[in-house]
Amino acid sequence: MQKKFEDILASYVDALHPIIYINHFDFSVIDDALKNIGQGVKIAEFNNALGAIDFQTKSPMLECDLEHFLKLSMDDGFEIDTFIVLKDVHQEMEHPKIIALLKRIAEDNLYRDDYHCTVFIVSSKTVIPLELENYITVFDIPLPTNIEIMAIINDFINDLNIQAPQEVLNDITLSFKGLNEFQIKQILNLAYQDGGCIDAEDKQLILKEKEQFIKKAGMLEIVNFRETINDIGGLENLKEWLRKKAKIFASLDKAIKFGVDIPKGIMIIGMPGCGKSLTAKATADLFQIPLVRLDVGRLLGKYVGESEDNMRKALKLSEAISPCVLWIDEIEKAFAGVGGDGGGSDVTTRLFGQFLTWMQEKENTVFIVATANDISKMPPEFLRKGRFDELFFVDLPNGEERRKILEIHLKKRSKWNKGIDSIALIKETDGFNGADLEAVVKDTIELAFIDGRTTLTTANLIKSIKDTKSISSTLKEKISQIKETISKIDIKPASRADEK
Repeated sequence: MQKKFEDILASYVDALHPIIYINHFDFSVIDDALKNIGQGVKIAEFNNALGAIDFQTKSPMLECDLEHFLKLSMDDGFEIDTFIVLKDVHQEMEHPKIIALLKRIAEDNLYRDDYHCTVFIVSSKTVIPLELENYITVFDIPLPTNIEIMAIINDFINDLNIQAPQEVLNDITLSFKGLNEFQIKQILNLAYQDGGCIDAEDKQLILKEKEQFIKKAGMLEIVNFRETINDIGGLENLKEWLRKKAKIFASLDKAIKFGVDIPKGIMIIGMPGCGKSLTAKATADLFQIPLVRLDVGRLLGKYVGESEDNMRKALKLSEAISPCVLWIDEIEKAFAGVGGDGGGSDVTTRLFGQFLTWMQEKENTVFIVATANDISKMPPEFLRKGRFDELFFVDLPNGEERRKILEIHLKKRSKWNKGIDSIALIKETDGFNGADLEAVVKDTIELAFIDGRTTLTTANLIKSIKDTKSISSTLKEKISQIKETISKIDIKPASRADEK
């Protein structure tokens, strides 16, 4: 892996990319790469705390600020091939004099045959001023492949003379996918210190450590939940499809070796309050993997390229904690304004394109669950096959589904009894969604408690139904619009025909 990314970095230098922005936290990895590709090159390094330092020994040479350092180093490129290495200077990237000096170096490198100087900005945060946007190349160090991860694990267990079954190593290799070499070695050390061996239980340790990355980054949200597939009333087509995919996630290594494609994800479109968000949670429980939510609004930044950089980091983070379910709720709102005019729309359009490309090309175990109410303004390319494994439409619950939903909520609160007339309730709740039905159960139980009653009757429930305004009455126009949009596209119903 080291050799691979060094070759790419060297090719950027040879192609006269004047400023290379390396988004990475481990300076030693970058230093090793620069030593290997910069043999015979003068390397001048700047440290925020110490000023100019010796690249080889890291000893302080001259205490100065970044402006002074650049003025001292920039003309070296006329005498000898030079690398200028700037570490963690992202806070300086908005200063006009720093921008002007970097632009001067970049233009000399591009347009003067007698000048050879490449600037490397190394930082875990990317800040690109508008004036330098065309001169900067953002370089991401590739993450280890499965083969490279296996090599790291084998080196570790051989060094410590640990025995581990090959099947366990294969599973752990998949769990490490999305992490860099430093993180993999950290977790292996933790696993060894914890139990003195590497075994199947370490998969849970890996997932636990991955959750730490999410909390520290703040770009994704870990969703804690208790919902299961049994909490969904009806939607049998959708549930059956998810159960099949769960079998793949339960034996990912074997499935991949057999030739099964890794499931990409689903898009669930339909009526508000009909179980779309519940399905996202139930999917994570069924697959036995973490659930993380992507809020696109969190990614928007004030600097040029900052939003796109945040999106790239968020998607990389989801890969790092995979296998996981990546939930994007109300995706039509997240990417509202795609293709419109204005600065905000331009940023949203770029983020949307970035997300589409990632979806199309991803070969990781991030399973996307995107939910949407109204897709009438969504670009059609988002809905075509290949983005998702399947698109499902969740309609308002039919009679049998309403019966199941009421029964689920009553049983969950230990208030179900055989005296309740399900048929009567079905007739009274036509046009109710899942959220309406849950509200009916909650209100009925609350009134029973206030009145000192220990059981519920059909009449009690019907009274609450009469007092509840259903979604069909409050959002009549919206529901008609959603149904009209759905009728124009090919989408699989989440409910079975025999449930109607």
